[in-house]
Amino acid sequence: MTPHDLLSHIDNGRPWAPAGPSTSFTDPAAAYQAALAVRTLRLARGEVPRGFKIGFTNRTIWARYQVFAPIWGTVWDTTLAFANDQGEGTLSLDATCQPRLEPEVVFGLKATPRAEATLDDLFDALDWVAPGFEVVQSHRPGWTFSAADTMADSGLHARLLVGRRVPVSQVARDAAQLHAVLAGARVGLYRGDTLVEEGVGANVLDSPLHALAHFLKELRACPGAPDLQPGDVVTTGTWTDAWPVQAGERWTSTRGAPLSDLSVTFR
Repeated sequence: MTPHDLLSHIDNGRPWAPAGPSTSFTDPAAAYQAALAVRTLRLARGEVPRGFKIGFTNRTIWARYQVFAPIWGTVWDTTLAFANDQGEGTLSLDATCQPRLEPEVVFGLKATPRAEATLDDLFDALDWVAPGFEVVQSHRPGWTFSAADTMADSGLHARLLVGRRVPVSQVARDAAQLHAVLAGARVGLYRGDTLVEEGVGANVLDSPLHALAHFLKELRACPGAPDLQPGDVVTTGTWTDAWPVQAGERWTSTRGAPLSDLSVTFR
């Protein structure tokens, strides 16, 4: 598929044709170049990149989806939203394809991390941390895909809702403490009043901070990829499985301090 084909499927929410030579991706490097070409098309029509998503950082679901390493994609001004002061938000599922929901942790950047950044360097570059809900989608029917398919499919990103942002300095004094706090944090994911699944921050490459470090290395190793910029948001991967959602549902993630609860209603 050409970049124009890929963007058309993103715009109209239609699944790709059945897997075949013209619709499958097998080479990760070529798949990322296809996604970057889609990014160029979106830039040309006026969309503004607001950061990145990291996917498949949760090792507990790798075997389920047959993807055994993290991926990444771009977050846009057209896909990003922020909850209100009460931790409530609304997201449209229009033109999404087989949408699913993931409870995550989101970082906000205040600076570009230096070359060969350590965890301490990453900590110094962070502005805030927040709970998040990412809506992911698969244009491959049945959520059956290769790892390269997910890379070409814009990292499966569809929407991102960011909850109450807490300054990183109020969460931890250094990278080691931030790693420990987030690795040990837990989440309960509810559809309405029904508990669907529980998860822990250590699921995502041992902690969201470690997931960010892995992503930065991968991003900078990808030819033509943009670097992290001040003001970027980065959502670091799901703490549970990804759960199918539909319009009219209300979902909530419950967390202990320093993160807050977050609720989303789909329309």
